[in-house]
Amino acid sequence: MTSLFFYGTLRDLELLDIVLGHNHGEVRAATLPGYAVYWAKDNAFPMAVAEHGAQAEGLLIEGVSQSDLDRLDFYEGGFAYATLEADVGGAKTARVFLPEPGMWQAGAPWSLSDWQAKWGAVVREGAREVMSYYGTLDPARVVGMYPAILSRAQAALNARSVAAPARGNTPSSTDVVVHTRDTAYAGFFNVVEATLQFPTFGGGLSAPVHRAIFQMADAVTVVPYDPVRDRVLLIEQFRAAPFMRGDADPWMMEPIAGRVDAAEGYETAVRREAEEEAGLTLRALHQVARQYPSPGAVTEFLVSYVGICDLPDDVVGVGGLSSEAEDIRSHIFDFEVALEMADAGAFRATPLLMTLYWLARHRDRLRGA
Repeated sequence: MTSLFFYGTLRDLELLDIVLGHNHGEVRAATLPGYAVYWAKDNAFPMAVAEHGAQAEGLLIEGVSQSDLDRLDFYEGGFAYATLEADVGGAKTARVFLPEPGMWQAGAPWSLSDWQAKWGAVVREGAREVMSYYGTLDPARVVGMYPAILSRAQAALNARSVAAPARGNTPSSTDVVVHTRDTAYAGFFNVVEATLQFPTFGGGLSAPVHRAIFQMADAVTVVPYDPVRDRVLLIEQFRAAPFMRGDADPWMMEPIAGRVDAAEGYETAVRREAEEEAGLTLRALHQVARQYPSPGAVTEFLVSYVGICDLPDDVVGVGGLSSEAEDIRSHIFDFEVALEMADAGAFRATPLLMTLYWLARHRDRLRGA
């Protein structure tokens, strides 16, 4: 049996139980002499740094089995952590997960309570997906998927945060019976296959049905609108899905859009995307709709906005993040011209059409304000 010392996120006992796959058992407070704990700069996790005279607070867990160690190595090892034996609290020798030298830079001093407040829920949810790959995927591949995993985790938290409305005799999601649920493909998106039965309107359960679901993060869209000049900004970019369908014109005119990252709200995400894709600073945001574009097979949930901003002639250009292979050209249209183009079928992205038609109904109010 082995003793382990945790100074970082695994001090969160709920997260530790998810990683171990069972209750953690007895733990006690301990310290690691000669180390201090800091945020890994520009990241959402901590790192221990050798520092003379410092003491890192943490938890000591004893009697750890080889199975537990294997699960912990899978969870931590892929994130460029190695283990060493250290004297903990002056009385015990324990294994400690420490970052590989030079992997990250130290930021501000780390706080467990601060991490739990912002990141705890989404990291716990993400850990459930991470550990579902234990024994099937290489840890390095899981690390490459980790930002997408956390975005999917944030989407699950968002979904659970909204209570179902009371609608008479409509069945509840808790009445759905799931027989099997398997991840057929895991990556930036997941494909999940499930066999389930759902309550029917006539009473009782349906026959078992097999469904394949395209699992995605939540996302936001925004059409920037200048009510003084009465014009909108739209973006144009290559889209792989229309191309793979065989579309002769896979360069799509769209609203600014992007996924909602972990621990990020919808409005924060939409302001960030406007800056990244078009260099725009949005003022007031007006929510257009909260919607599932294709609920038969896709989990993506969109929150769409109109964003008030200034749109002078020189605001157009080419933008996007090169790290995400974005090549985005922006265009300005007088609103009436954009609406005529929508009516003529020139635009094929549903969120854009929906937002333009919403703006047609609310434009006078926005211009008056």
